[in-house]
Amino acid sequence: MRAGELREILGGRDFRRLYATRLASQLTDGVFQVALAGYVFFSPERQTTAGKAAAAFAVTLLPYSALGPFAGVFIDRWRRRQILVWTPVLRAVLVMLVAGLVAAGQDGAVFFLGVLVVLGVNRFFLASLSAALPHVVRRDQLVTANAFSVTSGTVIAFIGGGVGYLLRLLFGSEDHGTALILVAAAALFLLAGSIATTLPKRLLGPHPSEDAESGLARPEAPRMLEALRGVLDGLVDGGRHIARRPQAALALAAISFHRFLYGVVLIMTLLLCRNHFADDPDKGLETFALMLGVSGAGFFAAALITPAVVRRISKEAWVAWLFGTAAVSLLVLGMPFAEAPWAVGAFMLGVVSQGVKLCVDTVLQETIDDAYRGRVFAVYDMLFNAVFAAAAVVAATWLPWDGRAGLTLLVVIAAYAVGALAYRSAAARRPAHAVP
Repeated sequence: MRAGELREILGGRDFRRLYATRLASQLTDGVFQVALAGYVFFSPERQTTAGKAAAAFAVTLLPYSALGPFAGVFIDRWRRRQILVWTPVLRAVLVMLVAGLVAAGQDGAVFFLGVLVVLGVNRFFLASLSAALPHVVRRDQLVTANAFSVTSGTVIAFIGGGVGYLLRLLFGSEDHGTALILVAAAALFLLAGSIATTLPKRLLGPHPSEDAESGLARPEAPRMLEALRGVLDGLVDGGRHIARRPQAALALAAISFHRFLYGVVLIMTLLLCRNHFADDPDKGLETFALMLGVSGAGFFAAALITPAVVRRISKEAWVAWLFGTAAVSLLVLGMPFAEAPWAVGAFMLGVVSQGVKLCVDTVLQETIDDAYRGRVFAVYDMLFNAVFAAAAVVAATWLPWDGRAGLTLLVVIAAYAVGALAYRSAAARRPAHAVP
């Protein structure tokens, strides 16, 4: 990441406002997620098994991932700035309702439905951030802008997790303590929405006139029936758009492949921290927080090295190298199933995860027309989470309660190694198609 280029990006007033909106929201995401993790996975009253972990991920990820195409159609019609303003407000209201359920000791279907809606609304927010970025930086700055904003947003989410953990120490690990943490998260979501109001209403698009192929005369909120029909039409149009851009289609395949394998490893990590590395739930949460923290450091390292690397060896080559790195690091550091090596492996997998995501984000932003970016990034988010949840469900069918599954880890290692070779070979056969 070149310092001069980063200074120029940060010199843009509108980029700083968009970036601040991202940071405030993702900090709150960290607080919210730690509150939920403590309540569902690390409560002294609740025993965590592979099946329970998979069920939680499926309930909170699979259904709201289906909102991806719907979010994209609306993002390509509604002012993205307005989405960034009002989705945090809506999330704040919903989080307060979840806090009430937690205070009442509810952890059944109604609770998970509330969590589902809170996370589902976030699809509109995150997809809007990705679709808006090309409107606040130049095209030649997208790699660095992605590396800086997306990665630091992820790192701030980890910091938010630390804040959530400190609040857990302050308020306690019982139900009322978790409810108070959620109230704090609601206030922070309101802060994110207020920051977004500083952005000009028309700055972030969409600007359909830039692409006559879209057939959209102007962005407007469609009626309900028209919106439902528009979702289906949008999916067909988006699929055709991606089909004409093989580089983008291959990038989506690569991130889906990685997220499936990453999902298996993360479920293993959760079970290891809860039932193997620690002897009580509080210690287990500390260990899991440590794993997330070192993984976040890996995300930051990827942000530093990815822009410099892809200027020398292409994004496709870097993704292949990252897959190979995952295979080697998991083989050397994961197989002992010991806490210290596993933590180093978590750092390496963090580098891999963020490096792959930065490359995929940039490929999509470079090859997808603006009028389609909302739909494509929403589908991207859907794949990103649905594949991860599917991995959790599949892994739960054979993972032991303490997470120590040597054969499973060897299969993941072999898959990464084969994936590195397959992706590099496929990328070499597909021509790039960039937006002029």
